[in-house]
Amino acid sequence: MNIRLILNIAQIVVSILLVGAVLMQQRGTGLSATFGGEGNIYRTKRGIEKALFIVTIVLAIIFFAIALANILIK
Repeated sequence: MNIRLILNIAQIVVSILLVGAVLMQQRGTGLSATFGGEGNIYRTKRGIEKALFIVTIVLAIIFFAIALANILIK
């Protein structure tokens, strides 16, 4: 197999995982603040929320590295 094809497939897979990780993250300010909910409370990330945040950062770094390798390999 061609290394370029493998990098392209890996980049597509990582991009789908990255989009999924970003969409699964919870936002503190939404419509709940409009209807009387308090959106200005400081919270720390715990448990799965923190793990998902770290996974998102790792996926973004992997995506960038694959994109850079895809450019450098000819």
